[in-house]
Amino acid sequence: MSSEAVEQYAVALKAGQRYYKNAVTRGVSPYPPVLDELTQGVSLAGQADLGVINIPTELIVGTKTAGRVFALAGNFMPLLPQNSEFGAKWVALCDAHLSEEGIRDPIRCYEYFGLFYVQEGNKRASVLMSYDAPGIPAQVTRLIPRYSDDEQVRLYYEFMAFYALSRLYSVRFRRLGDYARLQAALGFAPDYVWTEEERRRFASGFALFKTAFAKCSPRAPEVTPAEALLGWLDLYPFSTLRELTAAQIYQQLDPIWTDIAAKHGSAAIHVSTEPEVKEQSVLSKLLHVAHADRMDLAFLYGFDPETSPWTRAHDEGRLYLEQTMGEQLHIQVQHAYNHDYLNAIERASENGAKLIFATTPSMIADCRKAATLHPELKILCCAVSKPYTGVRTYHTRNYELKFIAGVMAGIMARGTPIGYVANYPIFGVPAEINAFALGARSVDPDARVLLRWTCTAGDPVGELLEAGVRVMSNRDMIRPDSSRSVLELGTYMVGDDGAPIPLVTPIRHWGKLYEQIIHSVFSGAWADIERSKSAHYWWGMDSGVIDLSFGSALPAGVRNLGSLLRRDFTYGSVSTFRTEMRDQEGVLRHDGSETLTPEQIIRMDWLCENVDGEIPPFEKLLPMSRDTVRLLGVYKDSLPPEKEAPQL
Repeated sequence: MSSEAVEQYAVALKAGQRYYKNAVTRGVSPYPPVLDELTQGVSLAGQADLGVINIPTELIVGTKTAGRVFALAGNFMPLLPQNSEFGAKWVALCDAHLSEEGIRDPIRCYEYFGLFYVQEGNKRASVLMSYDAPGIPAQVTRLIPRYSDDEQVRLYYEFMAFYALSRLYSVRFRRLGDYARLQAALGFAPDYVWTEEERRRFASGFALFKTAFAKCSPRAPEVTPAEALLGWLDLYPFSTLRELTAAQIYQQLDPIWTDIAAKHGSAAIHVSTEPEVKEQSVLSKLLHVAHADRMDLAFLYGFDPETSPWTRAHDEGRLYLEQTMGEQLHIQVQHAYNHDYLNAIERASENGAKLIFATTPSMIADCRKAATLHPELKILCCAVSKPYTGVRTYHTRNYELKFIAGVMAGIMARGTPIGYVANYPIFGVPAEINAFALGARSVDPDARVLLRWTCTAGDPVGELLEAGVRVMSNRDMIRPDSSRSVLELGTYMVGDDGAPIPLVTPIRHWGKLYEQIIHSVFSGAWADIERSKSAHYWWGMDSGVIDLSFGSALPAGVRNLGSLLRRDFTYGSVSTFRTEMRDQEGVLRHDGSETLTPEQIIRMDWLCENVDGEIPPFEKLLPMSRDTVRLLGVYKDSLPPEKEAPQL
């Protein structure tokens, strides 16, 4: 019996006693869980022999039977004195481990829901775990639960499918679909079986990644290393791990850690629903005047304003800034028509920009990369509810306009079906459709809204006209003087001669939104939002960034009602969704007793009962529409992932 083995037992015994004491203090069992007790009365689908594999010691959590369970603490460290039979055998095994012979015989254990319960070899496992061995050879039998709709069972079945391909136990996810997302992020087809060399390369890179992960994990201890890796893979390919040190990986991981934590429910998103203006002291105001010309900013365009109405509207917002704040700002424009947004941001930064407005949602990934490289930059991307640490997002609360338009349509339709043409099933769009339907219902309890989409095959306007629709809401006007066909502008009525007659036209004033964000920087309100939080600016009529234009065809009384509603929204005295709402299946979604939160409105993925139509599934979308829906779709988290380039 070597002195080193005796000393190791003493160290392990202290660790076991410490665990025991802490567990008793917390009122939980200080012993390892027993699998036979956990599965008593549980219906199993069967079992599978996995053979001898190397299992992660961190996943060994209990014993198969009650046997000698009281000899071990829940961390598998000993509780009995060294002069006991258990202690003597433990020390002898430790001697063997320290010798050239080592501990060779695999333990026997059962796996259940991805965790291991030892049947034979508790002391061998305890010895190796006392030395922080990363893995232990084991003869494993898997107990398979019967399939059900329980989320944990479904997740475990996804794990079993992933294990059949990768033979990895070290990858642990808690969200449905993440195993498939990792398979795709590594460049593998859904049914691709990994080679031994690919497993080795992944294990090596993952081990290095976990070293960097360990420095971040105390801030969100519930996040698993695999979840953090999947978040990191949003920005960087796995293949680059071979070229990085743990310190360099940490430099990339640390700026996006809040995003990873938020994705798994442990970090807050700050939603700004109105401009945040901070009162300045007299000295601050004097300094502000003296240094106003120090604001350098850039606009990033992915499309040519001459051919893209969307980009033209943002460019007019830029021109508005030059007219209203020209002396305080130095504005540059970076064009990235080849979608190389990261280099465009780099150029803007090199040219002195400190604040960057990226004007389309597809820029978000490169904005995130730029934020990790340049934490001093203030970067915003125009998207609905897609904020990240270092990248704030902004958009307008269009559902307010849609409610008023729905009221006008409900009156003018005179009991006939009302048409609605939507663009993409993305965040915020179902709320706009529902707001329109609620507005129509408020003046006609029997109002029906026929829904069609531009992102699917067919002629949505033509289909609605054939269905007898004479009043419809089409795609929004995005600038006050748009030259597009009236068929694309807001809500209109079809005259007896077939000519469209404008009724209500929504307007976005991007320039006013940009102006107020810049004022928030000048006043210090920007800095009041913690950098560790994701922030989304979601402003409505009360901030002046959106408005309505009423057509002359509206009767005076109807136009007056619209003006009153516009005033109420402007002063914040009306709430669109504070009413009873049932979905198309008749299920009560909201009883109207309180106001929905911004997150509930943005994430709305159902339609009101007076809407005839559906949120189109991904497979029905036109190919040109799919990238946008993958990025911002209301069901994006349930979409099968796209295979990336091979990474291993």
